[in-house]
Amino acid sequence: MGKERKKILFIDVDGTLVDYRGRIPASAAEAVRRARKAGHRVYICTGRSRAEVYPEIWDLGLDGMIGGNGAYVEDRGRVLLHRKISLDQCRRIVDWLRERGLAFYLESSSGLYASETFEEDGLPAIRAYAGLKGGGAIGSVRDVFPDMIFGAGLYRDDLSKVSFVLSSYQDYLDAAGAFPDFRVGTWGGAGEEALFGDIGLSGISKSGAVRILLDHLGADLSDTIAFGDARIDIPMLEYCAFGVAMGSGGEEIRAMADYVTDYVDRDGLYKAFVHLGLI
Repeated sequence: MGKERKKILFIDVDGTLVDYRGRIPASAAEAVRRARKAGHRVYICTGRSRAEVYPEIWDLGLDGMIGGNGAYVEDRGRVLLHRKISLDQCRRIVDWLRERGLAFYLESSSGLYASETFEEDGLPAIRAYAGLKGGGAIGSVRDVFPDMIFGAGLYRDDLSKVSFVLSSYQDYLDAAGAFPDFRVGTWGGAGEEALFGDIGLSGISKSGAVRILLDHLGADLSDTIAFGDARIDIPMLEYCAFGVAMGSGGEEIRAMADYVTDYVDRDGLYKAFVHLGLI
């Protein structure tokens, strides 16, 4: 790929742009800034909500974002799509998780809202996530979620999705059975190990959100490149013209990608940008 044709880049966040403690490698920051300077458009495409995209990520000079695994689309400050879990749906999910005794947090554009037990019960899973993915020691939940809101009401009408700690894989299976009208998935450590479950709206995907954004831009699919590290990124890599998997990613995404770069914390994003002639 030459530098003469400007590209539209869709970059997953956790495990792709940032390491597993939420830190942006200096090389990744340089890659994004240089790509933007070269005239390429850069969007993050993440499971995170708008509230979980912190200033240091926006300070890279992004053109916009896809959030909530496709529930939210923003281009240069203009919101193109924002699908939300309704208040009644939220109440149903929260009540089920509480009855099952599972710690969880709500993900919305206004913030991340922790359940009553998440600060304590979520810590082992967060430590496992960081450790299995190569991150350093985690002292508390607040190390990873510095702006998480504790003690707020949990019946809300502004959610993109809900993440919950799995006490076993059966929790995921039971959630999928309890909420057949939602998209229920898992996320976690090395090799796609299931540490958390998540519940989001059905009928959304990162690839579908990319399509909405391209239609808005009047852009050509042939100019798109996607970067990711997890199973949920696979539809995005399949849909875009070229797909890059991180070396730290799961086996499934590495097997299907057009190119596999290095680990996120070994300058993987920067090396991929160089390989593709973006910088």
